[in-house]
Amino acid sequence: MTRAKAESVNFMAPFTVLRRPDLGKRLARRLVRELSRDFSLEQLDFPLLERDISDSLAMPSAIKSITKATDVLDLAWICTPPSPGSGGHTTLFRMVHGMEKRGHRCTILLYNRHGSDPQKYISLIRQYWPELSANIAVVPDQIIGYHACVASSWETAHVLAARGAAISRRLYFVQDYEPYFYPRGSMYALAEDTYRFGFQHIALGNMTTALLRREAGVTPVTVPFGCDVDTYKLENHGHRNGIAFFARPETDRRGYLTARLALKEFNFRHPEQLITVYGDRVSDLDFPHHHAGHLSPLELNRLYNRCLAGLAMSYTNISLVAEEMLASGARVVVNASSLASVDATNSHIIWGPPTPTGIASALSTAVCSPLSNTERTNMARSVRKGWQHTQDLVATAIEATCREGQTEVESMKGSP
Repeated sequence: MTRAKAESVNFMAPFTVLRRPDLGKRLARRLVRELSRDFSLEQLDFPLLERDISDSLAMPSAIKSITKATDVLDLAWICTPPSPGSGGHTTLFRMVHGMEKRGHRCTILLYNRHGSDPQKYISLIRQYWPELSANIAVVPDQIIGYHACVASSWETAHVLAARGAAISRRLYFVQDYEPYFYPRGSMYALAEDTYRFGFQHIALGNMTTALLRREAGVTPVTVPFGCDVDTYKLENHGHRNGIAFFARPETDRRGYLTARLALKEFNFRHPEQLITVYGDRVSDLDFPHHHAGHLSPLELNRLYNRCLAGLAMSYTNISLVAEEMLASGARVVVNASSLASVDATNSHIIWGPPTPTGIASALSTAVCSPLSNTERTNMARSVRKGWQHTQDLVATAIEATCREGQTEVESMKGSP
């Protein structure tokens, strides 16, 4: 009997694991870790090829400028492949379009260390950012034939340093203090080192400027945030219900875990309010909600116009979502952050303590204190008006940098 009982227990062990999902998850995680170690899978998450890692202490001397100024500039912009709705890419492409409107020729150089089919991302850019007329290509082994080249993130700054020795005018459009994206370690240090590469920095917002000065000892050109009021506008003066939340589970600075717990508590307090989650796919929301997936700007404006409020989480620079919601007439809750608040000075933002209860209470305030039509109209009008001023300042900075001296490009011009 003892042997039979033991055999019965061994036979049922797999089913015991199935009845204990947490144990099953731990076993799966252990297996993933072992596979990751055996096959060096963590290297797949590293965003650079090893040959593109640059070092500020081993940078070659900048080449001397050899040409006179020209009215029409040939400019390259390096970026990683975008995804639909990417705020960072949207802001960057606005700056590219600003240069195009001034008559300059622009090329977007895509950097993807995994070598994915570039046509997929070219088609995506044409679909989601149709205003761009820029040429789009893969970053070549050697970047030549441009008056200037602009990096748009810490990874692309390394690529520009490694492959752009022939470019005398190298700039860096800095939208956030990117070392803060990582724990203290190698990735933090690699991101931080890019600010010592000697590029001309153009910083979006006062927070980024202050951190570049304090942490890296560089003084950038500062340009302000804008808000796309041509797309995001108040259209619904009638009934509204619910809240909207932009989910980025794999980007911790966007506060997904805190938001998920806060929304669960909010739903307990206000089950009558529809919660709409949009953005990345999520599978761990254990409260009633509607997942809308990735939405176009026009679809987002329609969503915000249906909602009483929205949640825009950010632990570094302020999310563009905050003012876009306000422009559409939805009150917005943002987690209290000394970093995000530097550039988010709109008095209509509701700052919630960055805990689940704090955020849930702030959302309750937003939906329990409905605005009058006059108050909602004033709130929508309070946002920054467009991106033209920012585009002009970025364009002026690039033009001034190039006028200081340019590389002869016509003799080197070719397909990147």
